[in-house]
Amino acid sequence: MNVILLKDVEKLGLRGEVVNVARGYARNFLLPRNLAEVATEGRVKEVKRIDAQKAMHEARSTEQANEIAETLGKLVLRFDVKSGPTGSLFGSVTTTDIADEIWRIRKIRVDRRKIGVDNIKRIGRYTVPIELFEGISAEVKLMVVPEGGELPPEEELAAMEAAIRKGTIQRLMIESGVTFIDPASVYISSRAAIGRDTVIHPGVTIEGNSRVGENCLIRSGTRIKESVIGNNVEVRDNCTIRDSEVGNGCTLGPMAHLRGHAVMQDAAKVGNFVEMKKSNLGPGSKASHLTYLGDATIGKDTNIGAGTITCNYDGKNKHETHIGDNVKIGSDTMLIAPISVGDRAVTGAGSVVTKDIEPDTLVAGVPARVLKHFKETRE
Repeated sequence: MNVILLKDVEKLGLRGEVVNVARGYARNFLLPRNLAEVATEGRVKEVKRIDAQKAMHEARSTEQANEIAETLGKLVLRFDVKSGPTGSLFGSVTTTDIADEIWRIRKIRVDRRKIGVDNIKRIGRYTVPIELFEGISAEVKLMVVPEGGELPPEEELAAMEAAIRKGTIQRLMIESGVTFIDPASVYISSRAAIGRDTVIHPGVTIEGNSRVGENCLIRSGTRIKESVIGNNVEVRDNCTIRDSEVGNGCTLGPMAHLRGHAVMQDAAKVGNFVEMKKSNLGPGSKASHLTYLGDATIGKDTNIGAGTITCNYDGKNKHETHIGDNVKIGSDTMLIAPISVGDRAVTGAGSVVTKDIEPDTLVAGVPARVLKHFKETRE
């Protein structure tokens, strides 16, 4: 019989889809749990009508967002603030201040959570990104000016910034025992904290309220923003770590990218050209080469082979991938989320996994199929 899914149902379909199922499955499982309803002709037409309205609304929203982006791109917001002789503000310009000012002068509502800037604590000129709609952003120019005056020339602003940066680095070297290979070439936020015996190589940027632990090695070209780095961590060249957390004894890079509240637990490893987004890599687990882990949870001592992708986006919604402990994911494996891989499971190289994998199971192929149950073999 045909039913309309009211919620996403694993291995069956997504909310709003019309699917054909056995009568017993519908009556005994889907319908009593309010996971689906009977697909009468009238309800199917209504669902199609609602979907069409949503599509029209999204099209209008996209068009409107593009118009707003064009308007905001022409704005220059000015904030007159109290500041000290070095350009530091007595307070800050917040995302709420920015949103309120946009409303005051243009009557455009923006979500302050979508304004991509930390609280501004120094006079100067800023370009601030604002996300308006999925895939559509605007850039607004800001002038943060000392109260009763004008912005100093650019060279004076640069000199003020250099003085603050130099003071921060000197404090970290003297009070915290941090080693800077080339102090003049790095940018360290005055709000950042770095632990004793950590070594910072040239060209490193540490922004916002980031925390770096003791005895770490941060190599050249790395950018760390609003993130926490544990003790005894090595971050190799040209890594980006944003809004994420790295446990003790981890290794990253080179060319690794952590974002969206990614978490590496103790002794985990992320290698070259690996991206983690909103994912949790368990203790001792490794993703060493050319991998995307999005919306994924990975257990302990698991190995993610080169070229693995968690296919988390179906064109409409994001879905999660769950991988257990001591799993071996073969090179070039595609994991089509939502999906779960049990403990000690193995995928063959090049597998396209579309169904959950039970523990102690070997799968391979396109689509992947079960080749062996290790538990039965051991017994």
